[in-house]
Amino acid sequence: MNWRAKLLKLDGLMPHVSDTNALEWGTLADCAEDAELVFLGLDTDESGGTKPCFAAVPAVGDASPRMANPRLWAVMATLSPDDLAIYGGARSVVDWHARHRFCAACGGSTELAKGGWQRNCTNCGAQHFPRTDPVTIMLVEHDDKLLLGRGLGWPEKAYSALAGFVEPGESIEEAVAREVLEESGITAREVHYIASQPWPFPSQLMMGCTAIAEDTEITLDETELADARWFTRDEVQAAMSGDADAPMNTPPKQAIAHHLLQWWLDKGK
Repeated sequence: MNWRAKLLKLDGLMPHVSDTNALEWGTLADCAEDAELVFLGLDTDESGGTKPCFAAVPAVGDASPRMANPRLWAVMATLSPDDLAIYGGARSVVDWHARHRFCAACGGSTELAKGGWQRNCTNCGAQHFPRTDPVTIMLVEHDDKLLLGRGLGWPEKAYSALAGFVEPGESIEEAVAREVLEESGITAREVHYIASQPWPFPSQLMMGCTAIAEDTEITLDETELADARWFTRDEVQAAMSGDADAPMNTPPKQAIAHHLLQWWLDKGK
């Protein structure tokens, strides 16, 4: 065993964070001899040398949404972008391993392969790979206003871009139009891709888009949203500036929705 290698310190799926809000690393001596280890990549030190980096697969995974773990969200808000990316990737993969110890084809046990980026069935030989679920998240615009929604159980003023999973056989553009219509009753067109963000809760890839609404009358799907409404540019700007009197609270900076809102404000300057 390479005792010089680095091990990302996790308590289950929760990261250990230092007093300076950085991820904490140990060595392979900190994990059990029979631990399943996922190779995360190589870290270059000040001398130019490299050390392999690993994360250990926990005993159990967690497929619950991010909102179900406010403690984790608070920790993530303190991490630097680089540490957040490392943790996000590591969490997604080790969580997948913890929840896929048995084969979907025959029910046999599986074992880690290819540095943790594959599992193989010990019975039928089927190969399984970490999944990524595509999600569209979109700003819908009409006459310099944005359609934003508040999810079920969200705080009263918390609004964000509408979002939803891409269904089998759909394009990104089709998924945007369908989700907007289903959640708000509004027909969207002229869909354009802006940016993407991995979101490991447990394995989403958020694909940020914009679209133009053909109408403004909202028919709310109350099984998906608690509220949806149109916000003016001044209202969005006030919220992004931290104005306590703004009619909405914006998503945190760690979320792509925050950057989509800033992109929309900058585009209108």
